[in-house]
Amino acid sequence: VQLQASGGGSVQAGGSLRLSCATTRRAFSSNSVAWFRQSAGREREFVAGVEWGGGAAYYADSVKGRFTISKDRTENTAYLQMNSLKPEDAAVYYCAAQKIGSSWYNPSNFGNWGQGTQVTVSS
Repeated sequence: VQLQASGGGSVQAGGSLRLSCATTRRAFSSNSVAWFRQSAGREREFVAGVEWGGGAAYYADSVKGRFTISKDRTENTAYLQMNSLKPEDAAVYYCAAQKIGSSWYNPSNFGNWGQGTQVTVSS
């Protein structure tokens, strides 16, 4: 199942971006969806996740209160609204689905990944 991530770009600190993660099939119907990010020289880290069925959302402490993950079942799309962006938020953002383990924080627990979208934040 192919995931398509989009919406990245360049913004100044304090700005906003909305990332989208779309699939061409109903792959989200019974799966959790998450966003991870990875910057140069660092490991891929969990940003936010949402349970597709119940809708519970989870966030990394570094983004709580600034980022919001949501989903649109009719469009088979998950979103990450990012507000009050900081230079340290700059990274390649990946969406992931097909969670197979209990931890949201471990990238290895996700079996399907999008191609990544670049977010640049200037100070």
